[in-house]
Amino acid sequence: MSTPAPLVLDFDGSCLGMPGAEVVPLQDWQETARFGCSLAAFRRLRDHLDARMPASHGPVLMGSGDFHHLSWPLIERRHERGPFRVIVFDNHPDNMRYAFGIHCGSWVRRVARLPFVSHVHVIGITSGDVGWRHSWENYLRPLAAGKLSYWCMDVGVGWARMAGLGSAVRSFAGPEALMQAVLPMLAASREPAYVSIDKDVFSPDVARTNWDQGVLRESHLYAALDALAGTVIGSDITGEVSLYRYRAWWKRWLSAADGQQAPSAERLADWQAQQLALNARLIDRLGTASRP
Repeated sequence: MSTPAPLVLDFDGSCLGMPGAEVVPLQDWQETARFGCSLAAFRRLRDHLDARMPASHGPVLMGSGDFHHLSWPLIERRHERGPFRVIVFDNHPDNMRYAFGIHCGSWVRRVARLPFVSHVHVIGITSGDVGWRHSWENYLRPLAAGKLSYWCMDVGVGWARMAGLGSAVRSFAGPEALMQAVLPMLAASREPAYVSIDKDVFSPDVARTNWDQGVLRESHLYAALDALAGTVIGSDITGEVSLYRYRAWWKRWLSAADGQQAPSAERLADWQAQQLALNARLIDRLGTASRP
């Protein structure tokens, strides 16, 4: 049986060089959806996608990590395959408070609430978003309810132990120690899994993104996919680099406050070529891990 072609949700033009991919043009939605939007706007975008996405497809590429909240409707589309777990590789928890609807850093809470999602694991976090200073910004209910786990490295999470969340928020001394704990956990269950990869989880020399980055190598992620072999029912990839200036002042302000750094126009082509080559390798490994 042939592997379904990857699908590009083309908001920002960063994935148009992906060989064999089916493309859904969405650049008219970039200003609305990028970084964040109201729930009403997000529902309109979800309906737009439902009318245009093919019923069957391979891994979904969404472009910049500023669109990671699109994982929410992609996971919802798999509801008939539930119950399943969601495995997120990300340098950030994406479970942060956001008062204006939904954004790329708040979508995990929405997914953890879905009744057909048994658990969400966010793996590879080194961001200060899970440290003491920002602990109050994390949604605690999915962690306390046993629906969400953070797998972190080299960041203080003592606040979670004090809050009784020590089993849900774990921190390790580097990627090798992390993977020693993660791989047996992933392999212990044959429950179906949806995999979401934000490439900011990688060290910058693996692939450059416009967010602060983690320390994982490709080999770490491939070991995790090997542990999930035969269980993956859907996947998405984000973390491309693209240049964009928001028309809305508040998006310019919030993205700057989050420390985003745009590449120079001169470096952009090189970084995108590096990203596309990595995408091809990730898609190949996701195909190997996919459930028949």
